[in-house]
Amino acid sequence: MSGIAFSSFSEFLQMGKYAFHVWTVYGLFSFFILINLLLPMKQKRDFIKQQQKRLLRDQTLASNRERHLATNNLSDGE
Repeated sequence: MSGIAFSSFSEFLQMGKYAFHVWTVYGLFSFFILINLLLPMKQKRDFIKQQQKRLLRDQTLASNRERHLATNNLSDGE
């Protein structure tokens, strides 16, 4: 197992002539890990925003409905 140890940093970066393959795999691994960490956070943030908009819309509709019923009750009483 003498090929495992590297005698210099340059040799480490070259990875025994397999640098392209090794660093590509490390890069892809890092990319996918990052995506798997960030994407759920973005989805959660988007979901919360969507629910806040839905709540605001429902509150506005309920307020409009109450106002409409109140004006109809006033006009029916006259």
